[in-house]
Amino acid sequence: MLNKLALRNVKRSARDYLVYFLTMTFVVSLMLAFNAVLFSDDFGERYGGYDLMSVMIWVATVFILLIVAWLINYMVRFILERRSREFAIYLLLGMRRGQIRRLYFRENLILGVCAFAVGLPFGALLLQILMAILYHMLKTGYRFDAGIGKNSILLTALCYLGCYLLALFRSAGKFRRMNISGLMNMERQNEEMKESAEQVKKWILPLSLLFLALFGVWLFRGKYWDTATILAFIVGLILVIYLFYTGLSAAVICYVRGRGAAVYHGTNLFLLRQFSSKVKTMRFTLGTLTALFLLTFLGSSIALMFSDFQNKMLEQKFPFDVHLHSGDPEDDFSEKLAVIRERAAVRQSLTYRIFENDGDNQVNTWLYTHLRAFGDDYKKPDGTPDPAKIRDMGDMYYCDADTYMGLTDYNCLRTMLGYPKVVLHEGEYAIHIKERVFGETGDFSGAISINGVDGELAFAGYHTEPFSQDGHNGGDYVIVVPDGELAGLKPYYAECALMLEEKAPEGLKDALDAVETGDGLHSLDDYMEYDVFEENGNSCSGSDMIVVYVTDHAVRDNLIPEIRYMLSSIIFPMFYMGMVFLCVGLTVLAVHQLSDSAKYRFRYGVLRKLGLSRRETAAVIRRQLALFYLCPALLAAAVSGIIAGYVGRNFIFYTGIHASMFRYFGISFALFFGIFLIYYIAAYVGFLRNTESWKDD
Repeated sequence: MLNKLALRNVKRSARDYLVYFLTMTFVVSLMLAFNAVLFSDDFGERYGGYDLMSVMIWVATVFILLIVAWLINYMVRFILERRSREFAIYLLLGMRRGQIRRLYFRENLILGVCAFAVGLPFGALLLQILMAILYHMLKTGYRFDAGIGKNSILLTALCYLGCYLLALFRSAGKFRRMNISGLMNMERQNEEMKESAEQVKKWILPLSLLFLALFGVWLFRGKYWDTATILAFIVGLILVIYLFYTGLSAAVICYVRGRGAAVYHGTNLFLLRQFSSKVKTMRFTLGTLTALFLLTFLGSSIALMFSDFQNKMLEQKFPFDVHLHSGDPEDDFSEKLAVIRERAAVRQSLTYRIFENDGDNQVNTWLYTHLRAFGDDYKKPDGTPDPAKIRDMGDMYYCDADTYMGLTDYNCLRTMLGYPKVVLHEGEYAIHIKERVFGETGDFSGAISINGVDGELAFAGYHTEPFSQDGHNGGDYVIVVPDGELAGLKPYYAECALMLEEKAPEGLKDALDAVETGDGLHSLDDYMEYDVFEENGNSCSGSDMIVVYVTDHAVRDNLIPEIRYMLSSIIFPMFYMGMVFLCVGLTVLAVHQLSDSAKYRFRYGVLRKLGLSRRETAAVIRRQLALFYLCPALLAAAVSGIIAGYVGRNFIFYTGIHASMFRYFGISFALFFGIFLIYYIAAYVGFLRNTESWKDD
């Protein structure tokens, strides 16, 4: 009998909580698809030295498990409360508490197993879509493979069913304490709205909004943020999100009590009372949903930033097919060129020198003390440069001395890249500088004095095309002088730039690293340790901050897929978490409204009898749902918009990408409300169907 009853109740629950069932199915599909990436043999072979994707997916999975566990636990308790009168009747009919508990657990497990079973094939389909997108982003071919490893399915099952069992066991205490009277009154307890000290509480709303305004001003105009200040504002922001709803509910209640001008216009009184009651009883849940939506906006915005960077900037970071660096200015790169010619056909190549002018570091000093990236780190208290601090920095961002290049080599490199040649007359110099840096500095030629063989040189202009300036052709900049001026300069380090006939073969960079060290380097840590921290006093990385990859052997066709892989390791988990968080939040909102629709049937029936037409009643329902749905969504959009705008501004500033600081948030906002609209329409259709008890006249 219990099995038949459980199956009947599962069918009814699946119908009443279809949005919840579909969300859990979608969560299973996402978990399976991303878990399959963790166990992908192809990824292990291609990117075995880089486990960033696995780490990020594991981190994302942990956060998602916490949210999914919260959702299941919330829904188990919520459905229990909604069915409390049904369970009271079971007790009246003579069923024992243990039987009711087992019945309820069985129902939930059947519902969970069904969602899991339906989610598996969709997960397999989603995996193919995910892998196709990922390989497209990595610019590598993808071969369709319908198989999913048993480890992926097992891990998904353990995570998913573990969340279900944990939620059910947490609810066991409610069944041990249940009695007929308590069950009959359980649902009614959530409808009670005790109003106390509302006149005081309503001031929490303007204070919350004031804090958000101050938060935005502090974020965009703050100069120095220590750890304590940052933590204080984060704690304050969390409190504001939760307290906002206390103030909002109190403000609406006071407005209704005060008989505000809009109260008695149309059905506003009905809507305001409904809204204030719901917000007051669900303020903690709404605060949690706001936090989830906020994380969704931020995660999506950050993912879009890195996606835009890899689509627009990676090719500019490595303009040459191969670019070699040596701290020895006499190096002719003969061994490395032999390795390259064994594996690829070389179309053009140039071995050349970068020079320095007897230790002069005017440009370095000016950049250290004027770029926003360095702040006041290299200044004395009076604002003048601090030579000691600049020397202590060594060759991290810039070399110990300013970097120079001869005009002939410079024009040869420009020809290789398809740029027009530059003309310099005797006694002139030019500066080739990153477009991002020049956009911040503007013309600073008046602040420096470049001396040549016969005295000071005249400035002849800036050039900002992509030019491999992350440690090869200088860090951020290189000073270009006529070849006759090189006699007064000292060779600093050697470079070799090559353009190949075809795409560089896989493993070419590893082969070049092996020539340098006598052993292969297989991890990013190895590359960074060897390449950046040379003790020659003439290596640098430039002032890029967010996406930095510095290497002595820059093989574009080898590096770009690796960097794309690392960026994708951020992009995909961010979207993964964002999608789950968004669906979880919208599911809670939808289920609450659909569960209350039977209760609202009587109230909307009264409105119908008072003279409202079907169309007018449907409009009231739309407005009620919109108030409830938009409240956490718009608050999350406001808070995340401030943060995303700040992060976007800095991302654009430090990477040099051309975009508006609110562009990424705008796209995230559009994606969010696209999914939001689907859930809203589903809730509206279900709500209207459940409350519509009248017939056409």
